[in-house]
Amino acid sequence: MYLILLTTLTFSSIHSISAKVIIDGDVNNQCNLDKKLVEEIAAYKNVTQMIMNEIVSKGLGQEMYKEYTYFIDKFGARVSGTENLEKSIDYMINLTKSHGLIDVTTEEVDVPHWVRGHESLQMTKPREKNIALIGLGSSVSTPPEGLTAEVIVIKSFQDLDRTNDTETKGKIILFDAHYVTYGDTAIYRTQGASRAAKKGAVASLIRSITPFSIYSTHTGAQFYENDVTKIPTAAITLEDADLMRRLQERGEKIVVTLKMSSTFDMKKSRNTIIDLKGKENPDKVVIVSGHIDSWDVGQGAMDDGGGMMISWFAPVVLNRLNLKPKRTLRAILWTAEEPGLIGAAGYLQRHVSELSNINFIMESDEGTFMPRGLDVAGSNTTRCIIAEILKLFSPVDKMTNSGGPGSDITMFIRKGVPGASLLNDNARYFWYHHSDGDTLNVQNINDVIHCAAFWTAASYVIADISKDLPRD
Repeated sequence: MYLILLTTLTFSSIHSISAKVIIDGDVNNQCNLDKKLVEEIAAYKNVTQMIMNEIVSKGLGQEMYKEYTYFIDKFGARVSGTENLEKSIDYMINLTKSHGLIDVTTEEVDVPHWVRGHESLQMTKPREKNIALIGLGSSVSTPPEGLTAEVIVIKSFQDLDRTNDTETKGKIILFDAHYVTYGDTAIYRTQGASRAAKKGAVASLIRSITPFSIYSTHTGAQFYENDVTKIPTAAITLEDADLMRRLQERGEKIVVTLKMSSTFDMKKSRNTIIDLKGKENPDKVVIVSGHIDSWDVGQGAMDDGGGMMISWFAPVVLNRLNLKPKRTLRAILWTAEEPGLIGAAGYLQRHVSELSNINFIMESDEGTFMPRGLDVAGSNTTRCIIAEILKLFSPVDKMTNSGGPGSDITMFIRKGVPGASLLNDNARYFWYHHSDGDTLNVQNINDVIHCAAFWTAASYVIADISKDLPRD
């Protein structure tokens, strides 16, 4: 976490302002921003307040929220490779143009199209019980009659590695890894099937990746390793994972019948690019983004309908307010994020020679609850500049440095492009993530509007200040 401790300087002869940057409690970076730049940033106070006031208090935010709820209700889940996703993309293109911003283009991407079929899990020993189940993305099917096998409950990959292959061969492995953080725990979803297959398992299950459950299942992408047998894989609830753990600890033999069916092919989809052209340096871009696709459960309202909508809104509302920044403000509605950042990878491949023109890249993909600031990656000077900009939005001025903000934008950051993701009060985000609970009911109009106001005003300042954000 960054804490900015500003040193007040009163001598007119001093041409830079220093700020201590504390990273995880260590004072090990120094901000030395030019005084003129600090004064320039401070001068944006009035315009940022005007932008936010127009959105929060004068009805623009309410209009945006109405568009958002209509979009979610009209399209619901927008799965990679489906006609419904493509119709939702067409809708956003037409909506943008209806708001007077006509610089809209799309770029085709080949995307996975995995369709969930029948799924069931029946425990037959030590007693009969229907187990709630949800297949993980791109899982292969079981035989039509299903798989009947004993379940072995494993706590971690380390425990799996210590288990003799004779104990796991022909079994179904349940990874009962309790939620720590999403990054720490999601590896059991993304890697579990192949890790289990290497030990001779015929299928794998995971404890849903969530810290809280009211008997909810949570899906998500998983990836088979090359040259490893592909086995069916799915998630069960926290409650049933706990049950199976207790049964195993008592010495009970757990037998289940797993049935899963699915289809898989490739389709065409599109990234949607919306430009508010810069008035001085149109070739330089600041990107705001969110992904338009979702999983096939819930409505994709939180992941990532809200982030997509506030990113779409930024250039649209600035155009309406006749505020054109020096650089181009580009909104990108990424396609096929859920099956593996496919849209962003396609954009990066197509534009890799133009990365030097991306001044900053932003993404909202962890909820649109009450905003708190930005998670920023970049050079120390870039972080100092963003910290200075965030002072315009106090108390929405928190700045962290996770090292890898965002999902789609992570690959750009690894290429040296500075960027940030939205920080918001998302403590309950993973309660609903990739589940039937991801609906408009988990969103709050006030929170979403405040996110839109902050996102729009902050991106405007970044796109308009005189200084480019320096790379590492």
